[in-house]
Amino acid sequence: MEAVAKLKNVPTSPRKMRVVADLVRGQRVNNALNVLKFEAKQGAARLDKLLLSAVANWEAKNEDQKLEEADLYVKEIFVDSGRMLKRLRPAPQGRAHRIRKRSNHVTLVVDSYNVSENIENTENSEN
Repeated sequence: MEAVAKLKNVPTSPRKMRVVADLVRGQRVNNALNVLKFEAKQGAARLDKLLLSAVANWEAKNEDQKLEEADLYVKEIFVDSGRMLKRLRPAPQGRAHRIRKRSNHVTLVVDSYNVSENIENTENSEN
């Protein structure tokens, strides 16, 4: 069973956040947490906290299962563009340049990795 965590209105451009999100897509949760912990990029700390929140959401949904036996992985992570703050900056000869301060929304889905389900899916796709 999967669990979802969302992070809204992060004051980082979506392009910068997607670089960090691509590092953990498809990774197991323990590996993804290690990658985010030592990543120097701006959005890594926020994604680390979001991943921990998704794991906590999974634990709340599945109280009968143990976290160690579940073998969780990052099933899906995507970054959407959020609200844009528009500012004006003075430019030469009485003109003005527009400054766009971008933000983003991140959605992260974790799921338990079952080998038996994946074997059945690959056998069905081959036939």
